[in-house]
Amino acid sequence: MKVITILGATGSIGVNTLEIIRDNPADFEVYALTAHRNIELLYQQCLKFSPRYAVVADESLANKLSNDLKALDCQTIVLYGKEGLISVASADKVDMVMAAIVGIAGLAPTFAAVNKGKTILLANKEALVTAGEIFMRAAKQSNAMILPVDSEHNAIFQCLPDQDKHYDQLAISRIILTASGGPFREKSLGELKDITPDEACAHPNWQMGRKISVDSSTMMNKALEVIEAYWLFQVPVEKIEVLIHPQSIVHSMVEYHDGSFIAQMGSPDMKTPIGYAMYYPQRHKINVPKLDFTAKPLSFNALDGQRFALIPLVYDMLKRQDYAATIVLNAVNEVLVEAFLAEKIQYLEIIEYIERVLQELKLNKPETIDDVIAIDLKARRHVSVLLNTDKD
Repeated sequence: MKVITILGATGSIGVNTLEIIRDNPADFEVYALTAHRNIELLYQQCLKFSPRYAVVADESLANKLSNDLKALDCQTIVLYGKEGLISVASADKVDMVMAAIVGIAGLAPTFAAVNKGKTILLANKEALVTAGEIFMRAAKQSNAMILPVDSEHNAIFQCLPDQDKHYDQLAISRIILTASGGPFREKSLGELKDITPDEACAHPNWQMGRKISVDSSTMMNKALEVIEAYWLFQVPVEKIEVLIHPQSIVHSMVEYHDGSFIAQMGSPDMKTPIGYAMYYPQRHKINVPKLDFTAKPLSFNALDGQRFALIPLVYDMLKRQDYAATIVLNAVNEVLVEAFLAEKIQYLEIIEYIERVLQELKLNKPETIDDVIAIDLKARRHVSVLLNTDKD
């Protein structure tokens, strides 16, 4: 039985993880569940899975959740804040950590788990996007196992040679990340001017949260995945390619020097990569829809770098090894997507402000996690000042 902490238990990744545990109760013990402010769902999860600990954002939420659980004689101990997250992620009893907190808030507890040599089921993009060099160095020193949960990186992981699961220049020609292209892949830039938040969140293939749905529509999600692949598989950025695949059936692939392509395919359901990571290196039955190859044809198209300008932007950062810029990119995008969802800026302004901040803000490469957090904060403040000034 594996003992697991789920960071971000009330998000879609956390919920799917718990569904797999529900279907396989003899294989996992839930040590801790964490949420930010969704204590209603966390309350139900605690009653169902009886974790030793639950963690929420602040003391007032912790007190409410603790009282509600005690009323039903649930023995779960409720902690709160960053210290609580770090505690349940790095506890000696824990074997694996599902790192599924969205945003920079997930960095510190995930890094604490890495330093303790845990098996990390990595769904938090920010760990590698903002601190890839620091994160992977720490994993090597502690012998932590990093298993990607993002469908694209999980697919690449499955397609790489078994011996080390990293880029092998003697064997591999390219790593190919597939992208659905989002809901606007066939629209011109001019047609995007008046896009609404609801339109941007209507992904054609995946059921996702609103922030990541907007990122998929702008292809920011794929830009961040290029950065993740660069660090996770230790691959030169020029060997990473993005290919538009509207059906989201081929989740990614690897081209070998002998002309072979190895691809991982499946229905667009996150339980498949989550289950693969949870049971690695074995494979286990996971309850997902079966793939029907006769249902629709598969198609692929080259990426339009002008239409999806964030992808070339990221390639340039990585070629220059400007790792501070990747932190700025992620932080500024989070602020801008929040502003767009609140209807404070227009859709195309997301890209415009990102490009503007990257030109204005030049920072040194981070050496520590504290440096990463400082750069993140500086970038958020910078774009917030611009928004307040421009919109007044």
